[in-house]
Amino acid sequence: MQGWKRVLLSSVACSTLLAGQTVVASEDAEAQAEIAAKKSEAEQAVSLITRSQEAEKAWYKPDFTWSDVNINYLDWSSGTERRGAGNYDDFPYIELEGGAGWPWGDFYFFTDLENPGKGFDADEAPRDSRLVIKPILDLNIPEAEGWMKSVQLHIQDYYLYGKTFRVNNLVVGLAYKYVSDNFSMRPFVGIHYMNDTFHSSLWNGYMGGWVFNYDFKFFDQKFSLSNWHEFEWDRDESTYLNPDGTRQPFGDRSSWGVQGALAAWWHFTKHVTGGIQYRYALHKLGSYEYLTGMIYTMKYNF
Repeated sequence: MQGWKRVLLSSVACSTLLAGQTVVASEDAEAQAEIAAKKSEAEQAVSLITRSQEAEKAWYKPDFTWSDVNINYLDWSSGTERRGAGNYDDFPYIELEGGAGWPWGDFYFFTDLENPGKGFDADEAPRDSRLVIKPILDLNIPEAEGWMKSVQLHIQDYYLYGKTFRVNNLVVGLAYKYVSDNFSMRPFVGIHYMNDTFHSSLWNGYMGGWVFNYDFKFFDQKFSLSNWHEFEWDRDESTYLNPDGTRQPFGDRSSWGVQGALAAWWHFTKHVTGGIQYRYALHKLGSYEYLTGMIYTMKYNF
């Protein structure tokens, strides 16, 4: 009888213990489920806030901006001054440039004041002051897929105003943007619309070119190499030929032309950059001859 009692008591104890463990396990599972539910609700709330913030961001607010002001001195080569017959003098200029980027495209501009101390009515060109403005807008193509995501609608305009000469060069076409960790390049091609002091408004052929920038370090110092280049072709004959087919005595005097600048930059600090640019042009800048010069630049980066 005593043995049966012990067996019965043991069975009851085991049942009670198992029931207690089951209750605890059930409570733990419920607690974990509640925690998971609250975590899911929190994640959903964060996601909703993030999407709301993105939706509230105005389309015109850029993802990034940059700008700098720089002073420059353009020193034409002696050969350029000789071939230019007095039309090419060395000069200083002040430049403000900057850019910005959005999910829908990119914008860049610069504006120069050449010969800033002279005044627009001080002397005849090239010894007078001149104003230059160049904006560039690249717009992404909506719903583009694959490599077409890097293709953009390209619009650029170059405007120069001086006492004796004014020119406006508008280009509309396509560009391709390539960006890596330390290298970027943007080739473009488009149709060229021109208006200047000596010619009526006209479509003046085509323009293509590129800009690129390569960043690197040397002895823990930051450097960059950059190049901008433009090539014009199939110009309207009225811009370089006389009615009898002979070349005009002034101007670019050719159906094509190239120009650009190859530059080396030393980024001394976050805010200060110095550079040397090799400036070149052929059948451009109002001359049939090959023109070269050096530009010495100091920038303050904001």
